[in-house]
Amino acid sequence: MRRRAFIAGLGAAACPLTARSQQPTPVVGYLGSASPDAWATRLKAFREGLKEAGFEEGRNVIIEYRWADGNLDRLPELAGDLVRRNVAVLVTPGSAPAALAAKAATRTIPIVFETGADPVAAGLVASLNHPDSNITGIAALTFETGPKRLAILHEALPSVNRIAVLVNSSAGDVVGRQVKDLEAVAPQLGMQLLILSASDDPELETAFAIMQKEHVGGLLIVADPFANSRIKQIADLTLRHAIPAIFVNPQFATFGGLMSYSGTIIETHHLAGGYVGRILKGERPGDLPVIQGTKVELIINLKTAKALGVTIPPTLLATADELIE
Repeated sequence: MRRRAFIAGLGAAACPLTARSQQPTPVVGYLGSASPDAWATRLKAFREGLKEAGFEEGRNVIIEYRWADGNLDRLPELAGDLVRRNVAVLVTPGSAPAALAAKAATRTIPIVFETGADPVAAGLVASLNHPDSNITGIAALTFETGPKRLAILHEALPSVNRIAVLVNSSAGDVVGRQVKDLEAVAPQLGMQLLILSASDDPELETAFAIMQKEHVGGLLIVADPFANSRIKQIADLTLRHAIPAIFVNPQFATFGGLMSYSGTIIETHHLAGGYVGRILKGERPGDLPVIQGTKVELIINLKTAKALGVTIPPTLLATADELIE
């Protein structure tokens, strides 16, 4: 009898260990406003940051992806779907609208955003140092660098005084603030801006037809999820219509666009992955201050410059972080 009791006691003692070893794998909800192809480099950086924090997709964490493909109206539905999935953390990289949709969908599930917008002005957090109880994230150098992008385009095209600005008017205040910043700087550079809206594929084609008709000398694409989701299409259109262009996303230059300039998305998405890992380990979002990105990068596609007949000044060549030849 004593032997049976001893064996039973061993079994009882082993149960808690077994329960701990069989705890369910945490699920991270990834709400992307663009498409996986457009965000390939972002995804890689996010996964690397997550891995450095101790979590590797397919090993000890599951990632549920939802993609809006540039259609911002879908974000509330997709955010709600991930909330119903009861994910451990909801991450919204690269988009203030996605972060706002997530915030509206839950006040309990931790949220990690990555956005080029001012997080306080966008209504995501009350304070960078003391964010709300269930939300924190990374602020990239995206919107602040808009005027600098215009100045770089002017430096590359000194004889051009009329520039088209491609915007998604349905993106609301986030885009509106960027346009106002550009309009404030343009007169100082002796440039006139032609504002053109594109929130879907037909409007995108129409916008480029107008650029051709109006004989604009260059193009600046304003950062927004729709433009990010059509990044290769836009790069192809700039080549087809022979329009030198600059965009925020570095993939634009790799896809054949002339230039890209902004805070590095590799840094900010890597940091977002790290924050998700820390929250999975038990830290509270409200105790993690919003991190602000510090790095910027200029990428110039010299093959495209040659094809367009654009001579890049030595000053720009010297300051470029990457030259595609």
